[in-house]
Amino acid sequence: MTDLTTILAGVRFPNPVFTASGCAAAGRELDQFFDVTSLGAVVTKSIMLDARSGRATPRMAETPSGMLNSIGLQGPGIDAFLDHDLAWLAQRGARAVVSIAGSSVEDYARLASRLRGRPGLSMIEVNISCPNVEDRGQVFACDPRASSGVLSAVRKNTPAEIPVFAKLSPDVTDIVAIAAACVDAGADGLSLINTLLGMVIDTTTMRPALAGVTGGLSGPAIRPVAVRCVWQVHQAMPDVPLLGMGGIRTGSDALEFLLAGASAVSVGTTVFGDPTAPMRILGELTQELSDRGIARLRDVIGLAHRPAQPHVPEDPDPVGDVPAARRSS
Repeated sequence: MTDLTTILAGVRFPNPVFTASGCAAAGRELDQFFDVTSLGAVVTKSIMLDARSGRATPRMAETPSGMLNSIGLQGPGIDAFLDHDLAWLAQRGARAVVSIAGSSVEDYARLASRLRGRPGLSMIEVNISCPNVEDRGQVFACDPRASSGVLSAVRKNTPAEIPVFAKLSPDVTDIVAIAAACVDAGADGLSLINTLLGMVIDTTTMRPALAGVTGGLSGPAIRPVAVRCVWQVHQAMPDVPLLGMGGIRTGSDALEFLLAGASAVSVGTTVFGDPTAPMRILGELTQELSDRGIARLRDVIGLAHRPAQPHVPEDPDPVGDVPAARRSS
């Protein structure tokens, strides 16, 4: 019986497997395949203040070991989300991690304010991989000062008992510097990582495959990058809780993130091919821990950073160094 409980910034979750933002809306679709309340938490698709139709089609393209998406944060807006999606999660009894996104610091502050006191809310994930319209369209997550401004605004407008996590982009030179800026601004933890910016050209049409030209790369192809980011941030800030994600398909993949320093993981792209993947991965992770004789999940968090125990060969002659022939005489 492995203890799968994990704690993120003071909030206890029954297990470390969450959904990933953007891959399962607010969990309602997955609930027809398994009980979403069995997951550690449901991370919702990033929600904005106003309803958005998203980008023009085509906006998804398969790639080797992954896919590109250029959805454009399509969504119903915060009002409809609160009335329908978050209300459903609360009624269902699921633990909700609400992802928020905006184009200005004020957008994020208003979104955080709207979430105050809402039942079922366990955590806020701040998606800062959005263009900052106040700064010539530069992505918030690519600049420490811009990232800091968003996290400070969200933290000020969020009750102290609700953790605020910053979701970071890997498309930076020094992800630790961005992580540190977010934590200094009030982030309680970090979500690592968002998609990588990529592009596919259709060699038949000889044009970009996506209407938006570029898109976010997700899936197994990015897992080594994600594990590297988790490792680097945990090494620099071992006391900051991390939610790891990026190409997780199996329990072994999830274990890799935990060993690198994540306290929980989000499962995303793989649900498109296997809607039961989050529960399957939870079962596989449980087996991975059990097979290794690990009784508590928290004992493996960051374990790969600890010095390896020196191997002491077994003594073939436990009685002593005296040859057996002489001892028997």
